[in-house]
Amino acid sequence: MSERHIAAVLIVVRKRKEAAPKINSILTEFGDIIVARMGFPYQARRVNIITLIVDGTNDEIGALTGKLGMCKEVTVKSTPAKM
Repeated sequence: MSERHIAAVLIVVRKRKEAAPKINSILTEFGDIIVARMGFPYQARRVNIITLIVDGTNDEIGALTGKLGMCKEVTVKSTPAKM
């Protein structure tokens, strides 16, 4: 079994109405590894930001961020927690 890691994932969405259905579909697909989710509009910069705490294998976290990164109007970064 692969080792599991805790990581923070930052998702910046530029055009929410266009990107939200695909993002929500992906997050639902990976719901088993999502520990926490927080989202808020950052109106001054005209973006929406979603932060996730995930607990999964490198492959699972990579698949999640890879699929999110392929969405138009989305930028995604992940950072593993040092344990």
